[in-house]
This record gives sequence, C-alpha cells and structure tokens, in this order.
Amino acid sequence: MTIAQMLGQSGYLTVLGMGIVFLFLVILIAAITLVGKLLQALGAGADAGEAPKASAPAGGASNNAAVTAAISAAVTEYRAHQ
Repeated sequence: MTIAQMLGQSGYLTVLGMGIVFLFLVILIAAITLVGKLLQALGAGADAGEAPKASAPAGGASNNAAVTAAISAAVTEYRAHQ
C-alpha cells in the first residue's frame, strides 16, 4: 500500500467519522426538541419553570454582597500566601 493510498483511506475514514458524529448530533438535537415539546404539551414545562424561583435564597442583594465579600477575602488571602 502506497502513501497516497494510505492518505486517501485516512481521509475517507476521517470524513466518515465526522459524518457519523454530525448525524448523531442532529438526531440528539431532534430528540431533545421532541421531548421538550412533549413535556410542554403534557404541562410539565410549567412546573419546571417555577423551580428556580422557589429555590432562590431570600435577601438577594445583601446575600450577593456577602458572597462578594467572601470571595474578595479568599482572593486576598490567596495572594498573601503566594
């Protein structure tokens, strides 16, 4: 087998592999879209949309300030020990 034949075969296998991956991704996107539409039709989408609101911590702005202060303190401590 010559080098040209080997390169031709490797190019063919590369294109074939990329085609299979692309086809799988298209099927995956179609399946996810179909399941999403099915869940919306069954009314399960409304329940999923309410979950982040229920799990959000109370005191939003003050909680964000506390998190920012904690991160700043951790970065300052890390830089002090370098």
